[in-house]
Amino acid sequence: MEFNRIIKLLRKERGITQKQAAEDLGVSQALLSHYEKGIRECGLDFVVRVADYYNVSCDYLLGRSAERNGMMLTAEDIPNPDKMKDNVYHGSVLPTMNKKLISNSLNVLYAKIAECHSKALTTEVSTYLMMAVAKMFRMIYSAEPHNAPSLFGIDARRWPGYSDAVMRMSEANVDALLAGEDLPTGEGVKDPSCLAMTTESLTREYPLYTPSLLNLVKASETHVKGLNPEQ
Repeated sequence: MEFNRIIKLLRKERGITQKQAAEDLGVSQALLSHYEKGIRECGLDFVVRVADYYNVSCDYLLGRSAERNGMMLTAEDIPNPDKMKDNVYHGSVLPTMNKKLISNSLNVLYAKIAECHSKALTTEVSTYLMMAVAKMFRMIYSAEPHNAPSLFGIDARRWPGYSDAVMRMSEANVDALLAGEDLPTGEGVKDPSCLAMTTESLTREYPLYTPSLLNLVKASETHVKGLNPEQ
């Protein structure tokens, strides 16, 4: 995320006017407006002032870190949902059940991908899945008109087409990698036997997660069949 969009987002989240923020930061409203629109670049001293004002790091303001404290996220930093005490949605069991179905199914999916020893395959599958989550989150976020649109770098008009294109490209790349083709991002799967599996073998290897995966597949096919009542 660019500096101008970050400072605008932070101001909107705090619920203060541009005039008030400019006064607090010791600049004119016109200058702050230029900063927020990306018309002018600010100096390092202003970056430090903004960081202190919004209680974030300079690395976050400069787009070097997605974390507001400036930390670089590693695999060890990501919480394990299976071990979180608050891993329950109060008021309904449906969200909890669906979340567990998806989470458990992903455990099986990534375990089978790992057996192929293809970083490119992992990357393309992850890109597809992350884009799907991002699409749903943006739809939910944008449903409330008061939420700051500056959270996103791609404008709302282009986002649906662009995101769909990325997902289709990732899907095509996965298909090519599974066929053994090499991509600029890495080698394809040369021995498809690494993906040999049956429901019995999956249940044996992943007894905790396979029931969720099989239920997810069944539910997905039910949705598809609903498009054609004759099936």
